[in-house]
Amino acid sequence: MEIFFELFMGKPVWMWASFIVIVVTLLAFDLGVLHRKTHEISIRESLWMSAFYITIALAFGGWVWWSLGDQAGKEYLTGFIVEKTLAMDNVFLISLIFTYFAIPPIYQHRVLFWGILGVIVLRGIMIALGATLVSQYSWVLYVFAVFLIFTGIKMLLMGDKHPDIASNPLLKLIRRAFPISDQLDGQKFLTRQPDPKTGKWRLYATPLLVALLLIEFVDLIFAVDSVPAIFTITLDPFIVFTSNIFAILGLRALYFALAAIIHRFKYLKPALAFVLIFIGSKIFIADALGLEKFPANISLAVTLGLIAMGVIVSLVKTAKTAPEADHGRD
Repeated sequence: MEIFFELFMGKPVWMWASFIVIVVTLLAFDLGVLHRKTHEISIRESLWMSAFYITIALAFGGWVWWSLGDQAGKEYLTGFIVEKTLAMDNVFLISLIFTYFAIPPIYQHRVLFWGILGVIVLRGIMIALGATLVSQYSWVLYVFAVFLIFTGIKMLLMGDKHPDIASNPLLKLIRRAFPISDQLDGQKFLTRQPDPKTGKWRLYATPLLVALLLIEFVDLIFAVDSVPAIFTITLDPFIVFTSNIFAILGLRALYFALAAIIHRFKYLKPALAFVLIFIGSKIFIADALGLEKFPANISLAVTLGLIAMGVIVSLVKTAKTAPEADHGRD
């Protein structure tokens, strides 16, 4: 039992094990109980699921605050809010992918569920690499900070430019590497069909599998922003990983409600851009003021303020078009 009290990346093994047990339990409950039978998820169910995941994430944050101190608690909460907002920006691209491949809502949860498992593994690898780099080369933090400032400015300049799914390089690569079926085969990722040239039966990837691979690719791109962002908030690998994963876990639940009203959050992206610029600037501000670290309470307050402003302005500015846009959504 002594192994559970050994330190792993700065924290006892039992703390890491407890978190993993919570995540596995949540995923098993989701797939084995809530969605044992394939069904279309309504906005009401999506909101209830989202509230559940956010409550669990905040409760875990409360435990972090109580057990590791208020500094760690504020860093966890700031990280969770930033990662959650970045994850929400993911929703628009996921919606475009589902629309492009004509994935019915009844099968979207399956794609998102398995997508989350892949995301957890990818984020874990990227966070481990980030932690190793930061621990060995302190200047990497400045690289992360400059990258975040550049990303935030780029987001402001790009505005609402929509990506072209058809020209995605990964999609072109998949089409060259694998035969892809034109039709869905229920909720299967792979299907057997006769080859139109030879007549022999062969294995085809369904649009469901291609959508899953593209969603994983999209998250990998977003992780390039989110991982540097969280490391400029805290250097504690435990807080980095837990806040990141809890933000991602709730995304799947939130997607079905958010996808229906994403047009109401038109100004959330500019707010997020300012958050990234602020987070990237913190390390330079702290150096200029001779501070060892930027105050966590100010960081949390500014982050909350910018995101809240983006949400409020969005809801007010889009209020006039809401009745028409939301008509028929349930």
